[in-house]
Amino acid sequence: MLMAAGILWGQEQDEQSVFKKRVLDNTEVSWLLSFYQQEGSHAAVTGGIGNEKLNDFAQNIKLHIPVKEDNVLNLDLTVSGYTSASSSNLNPFTATEDNQKKPAAARLYATSGKEVTGSPWVASSGASSKDMWVNLKAGYQHYSDDRNRIYGTTFGVANEFDYFSLGGGLDYSTLFNEKNTEISIGTQIYLDHWRPQYPIEIKTFLDYDGDLNAGIFEDVPILDQNGNEINKYGSPAWSPVSEDFVEDKRRNTYVLSLGFSQILTPNAQMGIFTDITYQTGWLSNPMQRVYFADKPNYYIGRAEDIDHYTDPSNTGVFQLADDYEKLPRERLKIPVGLRLHYYLNEHAVLRTYYRYYADTWGIQSHTWNVDLPLKISGKFTLYPGYRYYTQTAARYFAPYETHFSSEVFYTSDYDLSAFHAHQVGLGIKYTDIFTSHKIWKLAIKSMHLDFNQYWRSDGLRAHIISWHMDFVAD
Repeated sequence: MLMAAGILWGQEQDEQSVFKKRVLDNTEVSWLLSFYQQEGSHAAVTGGIGNEKLNDFAQNIKLHIPVKEDNVLNLDLTVSGYTSASSSNLNPFTATEDNQKKPAAARLYATSGKEVTGSPWVASSGASSKDMWVNLKAGYQHYSDDRNRIYGTTFGVANEFDYFSLGGGLDYSTLFNEKNTEISIGTQIYLDHWRPQYPIEIKTFLDYDGDLNAGIFEDVPILDQNGNEINKYGSPAWSPVSEDFVEDKRRNTYVLSLGFSQILTPNAQMGIFTDITYQTGWLSNPMQRVYFADKPNYYIGRAEDIDHYTDPSNTGVFQLADDYEKLPRERLKIPVGLRLHYYLNEHAVLRTYYRYYADTWGIQSHTWNVDLPLKISGKFTLYPGYRYYTQTAARYFAPYETHFSSEVFYTSDYDLSAFHAHQVGLGIKYTDIFTSHKIWKLAIKSMHLDFNQYWRSDGLRAHIISWHMDFVAD
């Protein structure tokens, strides 16, 4: 009898194992295509003024692959190619034919020298005008038998022309109270390595030990504020504040994520989240120029454009940088987000979100977001939304030519300035729960088209359009 009972119990266990519901029945594929465009007049690479036009075209592919009943393998690849007027002006200078080959009346300079022009308002055609960002992540999730506990791990790499990043993390979430309550915790670490890029005039100055007649400066006149050519070997002459390149090229980021969500009523759900982030290492961007109020100004280009240097009508002269951006080597960021979703009726759901943020650089910000998905048919849903954002300035920010060279830290990056911003968006989603349409061996689960318009108080304008499809593999 005991042997028979043991055999029967074993058969029951085997049947439970065989018929246990899988976390994911089939491989799922998600494909996102997006185009982003912006325009503005506060480019950080050119010291807080200049052309900020940027175009970005990105693709993202995600694979969710079931591994037996309890596990899911996640693969995530993003490739983003962009062109940037701001980044192009790492080297803004364009040399044309030698002035000596022109008639005397057409020469820009009294001395023999190359005609070299540049402007913070005109995009350069240099190598830094475009680049590609690639990010590859792999993750693995394990679900407990009762599906109330989820264990996850991720690993990723990212690469761009001026940095390389390795990252990884662990996360855990648990559901209880009849799955009405969820608590999650996670940690991520990113180990980045800079390949520093510098404004061309600073790089040339340091490479040639201060020789103002070498590299890009060879046979090129340097002008003072009045448009007069200076004596490169006299005093005063232009020189940057920094006497060295970046030595410690590391940047490490450590993140602790905490989350709590609760179903309050049959119609309401709330959640509270935080991602406490600590960064250490080189946190500045050496691409970004800074100009000081207490330093004389020097230029390369057309003297007649100096008087209207800060206006887009300046197309022919560029100011040599006083230094590149310097910021503290530590930063602690503490955001707290609160989410509330409320089911209004079978046609509408109100989704709201608020986030408060503060960091050790002096920035405080508030974000309010509201979406109202409207089900207009059995398969189509509209997604109108609005977002408002406001922040204070970092204590190290100041506009073009208002920093002083006696300061330890300085930046003219308007992302660290005080501003407020609005974003409005509209999306439409098609959902087919029966996956009746296919592309090759992939059944279409949903399609989503979104458009968002963004503008902020410093004049930056942007829009993004994205196309998102979800598939289920046969």
